[in-house]
Amino acid sequence: MMVEIPDSHPRKKSLESRQKIVEGSSKGLLADSAMIAHGRGEAFDYLLGERTTKSAREAIRESAARLNNASSPVISVNGNTVLLAGKKALRLAAVLGCPIEVNLYYRTPERIAGLLALLEEHKTVVLGESEPEGFEGNWSDSVGAVSLLGSSPDFRIEGLEGPRSHCMEEGIGSADSILVPLEDGDRCEALVSLGKEVIVIDLNPLSRSAKMATVTIVDEVSRAFEGILSELIGNPNEAPTEWNNDSALRSALGEIDEFLNK
Repeated sequence: MMVEIPDSHPRKKSLESRQKIVEGSSKGLLADSAMIAHGRGEAFDYLLGERTTKSAREAIRESAARLNNASSPVISVNGNTVLLAGKKALRLAAVLGCPIEVNLYYRTPERIAGLLALLEEHKTVVLGESEPEGFEGNWSDSVGAVSLLGSSPDFRIEGLEGPRSHCMEEGIGSADSILVPLEDGDRCEALVSLGKEVIVIDLNPLSRSAKMATVTIVDEVSRAFEGILSELIGNPNEAPTEWNNDSALRSALGEIDEFLNK
């Protein structure tokens, strides 16, 4: 049962996110380790001051430019992402004109089907929402055109073992740029080795995912999605740069140190 959290509570957003994970887990949508993963990210968000830092804004700008420049972008999501930011992922996919693919480490047919069904519910909600300010085009058509993939894997990621190696050719298989929130390092490394651009959203700048990615956004997934969407609409002609991801991660660590020593 969803607990009502008063607006005055200083941890309202954090508690709402935890509750979404709890509810999703009770419905069988998440692996048993989902709360552990969420808690780890939440701890790093505390260290960042629960804000989008300067280095994160720069990474968001770079990510938006690269996704906009890609021929076949895709947003790859796991259970936590669908629960925490599924509607925002759909809004972003609608603007990019790209599919969303569910790809899980702890994969079961029931969990995949449940997450895809929840994304369909989110899609109905997003269809009824106002289009993003500055968006040009038919919002209903753009949202309706977002393909939701993952139910019938027909492609295998070369160099990767385990359930996450199985994906869809229409999505990850043929993508040149992949936006991956809350990812594991093994798949990120395998995709990069195949010449694909991998944009990771990870609150932990020390994770293998963060270190292996083409571009890492050290930020909370909902804030990152909102930031990318804003950049896509506000700066559609932004060009990718010669991005140095190691330098960006060092900046993120420096911002944590600066926040802790205020």
